[in-house]
Amino acid sequence: MNILYEDSHILAVDKPADLMVHGDGKVRDPVLPTVADWFASQHPDSRSVGEEPITTKEGTTIERPGIVHRLDRDTSGVMLLAKTQNGYDYLKSQFMDRVVEKTYTAICYGHLKQDSYVVETEIGRSKTFGRWTAITKAMRGKEREAITAIAVLNRFSKDGSPYSLVQAKPKTGRTHQIRVHLQYLNYPIVADALYAGKRNDPDHNLGLTRHAL
Repeated sequence: MNILYEDSHILAVDKPADLMVHGDGKVRDPVLPTVADWFASQHPDSRSVGEEPITTKEGTTIERPGIVHRLDRDTSGVMLLAKTQNGYDYLKSQFMDRVVEKTYTAICYGHLKQDSYVVETEIGRSKTFGRWTAITKAMRGKEREAITAIAVLNRFSKDGSPYSLVQAKPKTGRTHQIRVHLQYLNYPIVADALYAGKRNDPDHNLGLTRHAL
């Protein structure tokens, strides 16, 4: 993992795609490495820093050393990790108070009609697929506030199909928030297996094998 910044309290790393932040309790063969595994191996004295371990319904314990925030497995980008409890508490407060500004880049299907959007649509669990949705009638359980600012950086076409390169700045930190909000606008992220539906076609995915975020 490429380290972008390090001091005595925190780390900033470049998380590649296809790497989970921490385990989810599912048994895999082979067992996949995670960011938390890497952190624990590099900083064994910091194993107790961060969120408390969680226990799944099956009784599996999932440790999350150093983890302050998350990125989806197939999303690449900068992650901040805490080496000390003071570092963790400081970073956590920055995220909770929305001091940290998160900026993502994505490629979407279609040409967005507007140059910018502010999507203020609550997100909840989907009744049908067990994933997240911003469509109220399709939700089950609690709705959660979600706000994302989206700006178009470029519109282009490839082999006759339209695409948009966008910048997304989530003001809240909901699971799959950017992916769900772009789907809600009807411009899902290219190659998104969960949210692009039938538009997730290998012939129109720009050669990508994971979602373009």
